[in-house]
Amino acid sequence: MTISQQIISIVIAAVATMATRFLPFLIFNRSDSMSPYLEQLGRFLPAALMGVLVVYCYRHFSLLDPTKGIIALLAGLLTLGLHLWKGNMPLSILVGTGTYIVLLHCFG
Repeated sequence: MTISQQIISIVIAAVATMATRFLPFLIFNRSDSMSPYLEQLGRFLPAALMGVLVVYCYRHFSLLDPTKGIIALLAGLLTLGLHLWKGNMPLSILVGTGTYIVLLHCFG
């Protein structure tokens, strides 16, 4: 790529990124009441996304290769236990992911 093509690519990426950041504030006004649909979506979506991530995490779980399955299971149980204990989702996800990566590199 030439320098001008690189600059154009960076500008397009920056504009697209900023549009996704500012567009919701332009679409939804700052009124005190939110639509009931969005409120229901806000209550339902976080749990649904966590369910999708759990299914995605264990999609290749196999009894034929128990090492990787046990590693995923241990990391998942640690994530669940830490979340039940501390109630901090980012901490739970970070520690669970780190544990999975370390165990996978050590034993996988």
